[in-house]
Amino acid sequence: MQLLLIRHGRPRPLVAAPGAGADPGLTARGLEEAGLLGRHLAAVHPPDAVYTSPMVRARETAEAIVAHAPAPLHTDERLREFDFGAPSYTPPELSTEPDDVRRAMWRALETGVWGTHTFDPDAFARTVSAAFADIVAAHPSEVVAVVCHSGVLNTYLGAVLDRPRGMFFQPDYTSVSRVVASPGRCQLLSLNETAHLHVDHRVTADREGHR
Repeated sequence: MQLLLIRHGRPRPLVAAPGAGADPGLTARGLEEAGLLGRHLAAVHPPDAVYTSPMVRARETAEAIVAHAPAPLHTDERLREFDFGAPSYTPPELSTEPDDVRRAMWRALETGVWGTHTFDPDAFARTVSAAFADIVAAHPSEVVAVVCHSGVLNTYLGAVLDRPRGMFFQPDYTSVSRVVASPGRCQLLSLNETAHLHVDHRVTADREGHR
């Protein structure tokens, strides 16, 4: 089977109410890019099923995808990002943290520390591995899109490549990485595809207007 591993669209920054975790949705641009991805997948790699993290930024991305590339949509709690429960969320490109703080946060998969939020990196890795193993086992010979987060992607793809645990790449928003998988075997086909983001919107609109 083939896995289409997708990072969620561009999210809003958010500070949660006291005692709550930050769970932001997408910006208008993020929703637009998720729609572009949905149209691209419908034309090039129509998924037989779509799985999503329950976090809002992933779920909204998945919903935008299936609006253009209809497929059964499943939510899997195990695809949540390691920042689940953190009191605030700031997209990395908007961060004003000093360089040393950014470097420390980049090592979160190794240390279990994400700003003021902490998590168990060993448990996180086991949970991600189990989620993907179950998805692969449930969909032999199918194309499955999985919408999740940069930490989830780095954890799973790092294991596919037999790399030491850690963040080894920064996936772009709505990027696609492709893996061929069967129980016990995985092969990376591509990393961080963003062809759908470079569509000439004027040409696309003109074509759609003549259908």
